[in-house]
Amino acid sequence: MLEQTRQDATSPWHKGELAMQRSVGVAERMDGPGRNFVRKAMPEQHRAFFPMLPFVVLGAVDAKGDVWATVRAERPGFMVSPEPEILDVRLPRDAADPADAGMEDGDAIGMLGIQLETRRRNRLNGVIRRTDPGAFQVHVGQSFGNCPQYIQLRSSAFVRDPDVPTAMPPLHSGQLDDRALGMIEGADTFFVASYVDRENGERQVDVSHRGGNAGFVRVGADGVLTVPDFPGNRFFNTLGNFLVNPKAGLVFIDFETGDVLQMTGRVEVLLDSPEVASFQRAERLWRFTPEEIVLRPDALPLRWRLPPGL
Repeated sequence: MLEQTRQDATSPWHKGELAMQRSVGVAERMDGPGRNFVRKAMPEQHRAFFPMLPFVVLGAVDAKGDVWATVRAERPGFMVSPEPEILDVRLPRDAADPADAGMEDGDAIGMLGIQLETRRRNRLNGVIRRTDPGAFQVHVGQSFGNCPQYIQLRSSAFVRDPDVPTAMPPLHSGQLDDRALGMIEGADTFFVASYVDRENGERQVDVSHRGGNAGFVRVGADGVLTVPDFPGNRFFNTLGNFLVNPKAGLVFIDFETGDVLQMTGRVEVLLDSPEVASFQRAERLWRFTPEEIVLRPDALPLRWRLPPGL
């Protein structure tokens, strides 16, 4: 599936994304949108969007090559774009966050700005430039918007100063306990990070949103998560990365308590499993085997609420 062709050499997509697009017969159709919408700089509306946000989703790769997804919160204005190719991010280092180890100067990073109350989201990836432990710049490699599908509406509010860390220590484990299982099985939202090392030597990290009805992620008796892949924009950034590099980092949020569950592990993409039929609207599945698990109670200073009546 991953054989390279002459067409691939000039494509805006890497070989994993192209393989996924070919699997559903849209590779030629997605060539134009890729060139038009995946930009090397942030458009003005994205530059105005990020400063509005009280939190950001990040994807980073540690020194072992494990990928982590995380969510970090600060007062709006902690992200500012002084130029279309640069995003300034004011965030203190956080040793309790396993993703923080992948945020050194020169590291690749993936970012997702998402506004749950409007279902708006924008993604970018790039390279970190850091001279300060309390801030860094992202030099943009790719910037593009996403549609609002599968995003559960929520409003947020701070319950403490975001610069005041929780006093509760992180809990490390190699397997899912009852608390972690409850967060996964009750979730309608999570975020997933993945990455590839491109042919030119550049590392490209992606972090994206996944949503569905509560319980849309299933956990087997062996602790393996099965995740449905619903119809989307056909970019296949995440699944394309998985085909090339079967590693993933997942983060689940308890929106009522601020608890954060982070996992890194291995992935298998199932393009035509008969099990797909048991997931309503799913087109394919992927399975995630956790290898390292970190539960961080009260990690986020934000709490979210569903709209009245939900």
